Amino acid sequence: MAATSPPLPSSFQNRKKIFSNFTSSKPFSILSSDKKCSRFWCQIKSFENQPPNWSVEFLSGTEPIHLIQNSPSSSMSMAAASASDSAVKTVKKVCLFYCAETKALAERIAAESDAIEIRSINWRTFEDGFPNLFIPNAHGIRGQHVAFLASFSSPGVIFEQLSVIYALPKLFISSFTLVLPFFPTGTSERMEDEGDVATAFTLARILSNIPTSRGGPTSLVTFDIHALQERFYFGDNILPCFESGIPLLKNRLQQLPDSDNISIAFPDDGAWKRFHKQLQHFPTIVCNKVRIGDQRIVRIKEGEAAGRHVVIVDDLVQSGGTLIECQVCNS
Repeated sequence: MAATSPPLPSSFQNRKKIFSNFTSSKPFSILSSDKKCSRFWCQIKSFENQPPNWSVEFLSGTEPIHLIQNSPSSSMSMAAASASDSAVKTVKKVCLFYCAETKALAERIAAESDAIEIRSINWRTFEDGFPNLFIPNAHGIRGQHVAFLASFSSPGVIFEQLSVIYALPKLFISSFTLVLPFFPTGTSERMEDEGDVATAFTLARILSNIPTSRGGPTSLVTFDIHALQERFYFGDNILPCFESGIPLLKNRLQQLPDSDNISIAFPDDGAWKRFHKQLQHFPTIVCNKVRIGDQRIVRIKEGEAAGRHVVIVDDLVQSGGTLIECQVCNS
């Protein structure tokens, strides 16, 4: 190792030393006893086949500079400690809020990860029935990543949940994620006659006006929305993330001992268009709906169900009537 310095005060010239071919494993110091000289320039030219495990220690202008050779074990310990600290810093802690209907699901989610902390909301009402809501320890979520697990199962619960959803991003949080497993107005995404109201667009616009948090727009996570083009109903202040449960279904079916004898049945062309690409590993059966008088009957349009295990996949289930009719025609 060679160390050189630029021009120094004359009082220091006699003390300047050049170190080369240094192989000692003991610590060494470059000392300056001249109190007027408080700086020393050192440029490492090479280690000359020595491993680069040297560290520099400099406490103040009046203290010596110490060049210390670290032992391999200490270097490994420092690297391990650095990796451990980095891993701890990258863990994203999330405060998870929930409504009454999603409490059990939220608890199951939190049980899967130590990085998720359950937070509750006081869901109260005034005498006239309007919501009287309170977020406990609101100061405690400042700077935190926050998520809300919602359930828009009926119009009667949407308003109170929207009130909380609009309030949380304003509490100086780092980011906000809204998890809405089911987008309830997804089937009302188009107009067939003048005067039809596309309520899917209405709900999308309401969610698009959620206030932004410190981290930017709200992230919306929903599963198996009725039509992928509904993404364009949302404004720029929300980031819709469309997830699907179909991959979980596919993996589960492939684990069955007789998976080679499974066919996927779609009750209509809409369900086939929505999911057939994700289930193309299995033979498919496509049905269609026909009306005979006042009755609506589901019939097989393509595919063969005889002698096979049939799994019916639809893009939306409300009353379950279509599934029952599809089951009858495939039996």
